[in-house]
Amino acid sequence: MRWHRDEELASDRGGTCVCSLAGLGRPIPVAGCAPQMFFFITLAVNNCFLLTAMGYDRYVAICHPLWYSVLMSRWVCAQRVWGACGLGLLVAVMRLSAVFRQPFCEKEVAHYFCDIHSVMELSCVDTTVHETLTLVISVLVILVPMGLVCASYGLIVSAVLGVTSAKGWTKAFATCASHLPGVIVHYGCASIAYLKPKSESSQDEDQLISVTYTVVTPLLNPVVYTLRDKEVRVTLR
Repeated sequence: MRWHRDEELASDRGGTCVCSLAGLGRPIPVAGCAPQMFFFITLAVNNCFLLTAMGYDRYVAICHPLWYSVLMSRWVCAQRVWGACGLGLLVAVMRLSAVFRQPFCEKEVAHYFCDIHSVMELSCVDTTVHETLTLVISVLVILVPMGLVCASYGLIVSAVLGVTSAKGWTKAFATCASHLPGVIVHYGCASIAYLKPKSESSQDEDQLISVTYTVVTPLLNPVVYTLRDKEVRVTLR
C-alpha cells in the first residue's frame, strides 16, 4: 500500500519536474494548483503519520515480540492507516480552503509544482497569519510524529543494548533497515522545506529540496522495501 502511495506522489510531480529541470516547463496557472496541492498535502501528511505507525511497529516487534499479534493486529493496523488518511484529508481541506480564499495579484506559479509557499507569494494581501498557521501545522505534522519515531527508536536501542548475541543485533538491524532511510529523508527534507526561516529560502534551494522530497524519496522507497523481500534477494543472488 505504501508503494502505491509513493508512486502516486512521485507521478503527481514527476512529469512537470522533468520538464521544468530541462527548461521546457511553463509557469503553472493558480487555477490548476488546487487539485495538485490537495493530493500532495494529503499524501505527504499521510506519509508522516504512517512512518510514525511503522516506527511503533518496529518497537513492538523488537521490544514486545510476544505481544506483537495483539498490539499490531489487522484491526489496529487498519485503524492507524485510516487515521493517517483522515488526518491527511483534514489538513489538505483546511489549508486549501484558507489559501484559495485570498485574492491573487499574479495568476501563475514560477515553480515546477504548486507548493503552499509559492502560491501564497502571489497573494495581494498580508499573508503573515497564513504563514504562522502553516508553521504551526508543519510543527504538528512533522516534529510531533518525528519525535514519536525517535522515542520508538530510543526504546529499541535501549532494548538492543541488552542483547549479547550477534544474531539478535542482526535481526534488530534487519527489522529497522528498511524504515530508517525513509524516515531520515522524508522528515529531513520536510523539516528543511517547511520549518526553516523564510529569510533563508531561495527558489533554487527550494526546488532542489522539492525534487528530493517529492520525487526521489517516493521512488526510492519501493526499491528499499523490495530488497527486504526474501524472494527478491534470492533472485538477485
